Amino acid sequence: MRIARFSIDGNVAFGAVEGDSAPGAEGELVLDIIKGIPFGDFELSGTKVPLSKVRLLPPVLPNKVVAIGRNYTEHAAELGNEVPDVPITFFKPSTSVVGPGDPIAYPSFSQELHHEAELAVVIGRMCREVPRERVKDVILGYTCANDVTARDVQQREKQWARAKGFDSSCPLGPWIETDLDPGDLAIQCTVNGEQRQLGRTSEMIRPIEDLIVHITEAMTLLPGDVVLTGTPAGVGPLNVGDEVAVTIEGIGTLTNKVIKRG
Repeated sequence: MRIARFSIDGNVAFGAVEGDSAPGAEGELVLDIIKGIPFGDFELSGTKVPLSKVRLLPPVLPNKVVAIGRNYTEHAAELGNEVPDVPITFFKPSTSVVGPGDPIAYPSFSQELHHEAELAVVIGRMCREVPRERVKDVILGYTCANDVTARDVQQREKQWARAKGFDSSCPLGPWIETDLDPGDLAIQCTVNGEQRQLGRTSEMIRPIEDLIVHITEAMTLLPGDVVLTGTPAGVGPLNVGDEVAVTIEGIGTLTNKVIKRG
């Protein structure tokens, strides 16, 4: 099931996306409005609205986004870094999250903004100290993410809070796919239609199961929290006016435009 969060006529709701979103598919996507929230038992209302009549929002509003750095060997190498002995974890605050179609505001304190296409894991239930064999039980689904990074700031500051946590630095969307095997999915990033990144989730140094075990050894994850799993090689600059799109096989495409911060 594809679960979207959206607004219509000033109201916010979740809905199940129905129809084929593949390029060239016939017919319009519609949303069957969900009774309640998707972090537990819910029902479809049968009330349907065309996707074109709503504004898609970030598919969740996470309490926290826990991100993993350097989880693809070629990406670590392209920035001159070694593969870490243990996963590098950092936070992106809830205020960094924006949705599909929302602008990425170029931060005034940076001169080198980069895109980083990533598979995002959406947590479905409160959990801590999750054993590896039960990781799938705590996952609601998966969505596309862009770990937008002020690269120059990251390189000169020991902590990455400003470089990766500024407002609009975490686009998520367009929806959550709940029925998906994340083990070997294509991840692509384009800027103004030109391909920049192309990799597969099978190239991760540490798979999702290992990441969730590692994170929950230290902290409790809550329903709606998001885990970013790292980016493949090919990261590069974004400029004001650019349109950046992250496409993940089996999920869809997340598109945002870079604007000057007002």
